[in-house]
Amino acid sequence: MTAAVKRRSRRPKGLTAHIVLVLAVLISVFPFVWTVVMATNTTEDIYKSPPKLTFGSHLLENVRHVLDTIDFFGSMLNTLVVATVTTVLVLFIDSLAAFTFAKFDFPGRKVLFAMLVGFMMLPLQLAVLPQFILMSDIGWVGTLKALTLPALANAFGIFWLRQYIENGVPDELLDAARIDGAGFFRQYWNIALPMIRPALSFLAIYAFVGAWNDYIWPLVVLTDPGHLTLQVALAQLHVGHTTDYSMVMAGVLMASVPLVVVFTLFARGFIAGATEGAVQGT
Repeated sequence: MTAAVKRRSRRPKGLTAHIVLVLAVLISVFPFVWTVVMATNTTEDIYKSPPKLTFGSHLLENVRHVLDTIDFFGSMLNTLVVATVTTVLVLFIDSLAAFTFAKFDFPGRKVLFAMLVGFMMLPLQLAVLPQFILMSDIGWVGTLKALTLPALANAFGIFWLRQYIENGVPDELLDAARIDGAGFFRQYWNIALPMIRPALSFLAIYAFVGAWNDYIWPLVVLTDPGHLTLQVALAQLHVGHTTDYSMVMAGVLMASVPLVVVFTLFARGFIAGATEGAVQGT
């Protein structure tokens, strides 16, 4: 009888939690749904009072306007190249640095890590001028290479992976590998990397989305119209005294598709790895 009473007392709490979660999902999804609504209607429909909240039939027309106004696919290719190269390099360099910080003792280790954490607190805009001067000195201004070099080492990525490696890679495995004659890089490649796949999946999503959505740095350093990234190209849709918001939202919707694909691919590995770790821990 007591157990039944306890189960009944838990039901209102569980119902409240489900209601809160459903509301949170609806609030999170609404901006994307509103983007689709705006992209499928006209700007006149958007300005109506009350605004139109149903899907329209003007998506193809708005997409055609986007393609006629900017070099959408060329800019998307530039962004895809930059985001992919940046993500691969961030995963490699950050995981290598994090493994070193987490499992090896060397002079100045604590000081360097404290400096790394301090750099995370600085606004990214402070680095724009020094980075531009550096890119100008090496002759990379206006090229896509100028977008990848500053993003090679991500302070947050090193911090995130270092915390994960400290608890997720047992010292006993590394000691056994050293006894078998494994060097530093073999320990990193054959032992550490397979065990931190969930953390790498999360970092891949973080790095790719950050590179894909970057606007300030590409706007500053890219001077060749043929090398514009997608965010800079989309900003060119705001022309004249009036803005065709339906066309802008169609461009935003088209630019969001690769992000959804990347999130789906890497989120699957992130969830699978996290579930595997939870099952092994039970």
